[in-house]
Amino acid sequence: MARSEAEGEPVLITEAAPSLEEQRRARVRKYSLMMAVRIPALVLAAWAYSLWQNPLISLAIVGVSIPLPWMAVLIANDRPPRTKDEPSRYPRDLREQRAVEAVHHPVIDEGR
Repeated sequence: MARSEAEGEPVLITEAAPSLEEQRRARVRKYSLMMAVRIPALVLAAWAYSLWQNPLISLAIVGVSIPLPWMAVLIANDRPPRTKDEPSRYPRDLREQRAVEAVHHPVIDEGR
C-alpha cells in the first residue's frame, strides 16, 4: 500500500498542472528569495571592501545584485506556456483585426 493511501491522502493519477494558487505561491517564494539576496549582497560588498581594500570586488558584488529586482519581477509575473487548446486573445494578423473592428464598429454613412 502506498504511503499516501495509508494516510488517507488522495493519490495523484493524472498529469494535471499545479493549481493557479500553487503556481502563484511558487512564484512569490522565488521573488522573495531573489529580493532577500540583495541586502546580504550589499553587506558582503562592504565586508569584502573592508577585508581586501579593493573597490573592484565590491563593485562586482553590487553589479551582480543590480539586475536582481528586474529578474525577480520577470519570474514573479511568469506563467506556464499557453496550451494549444487555450484561445488566443489577440488577432493573428491585420486582416483579422480589421474584420473584428468592422463587426464591432460599422462605418456610419453620414451622407444620408
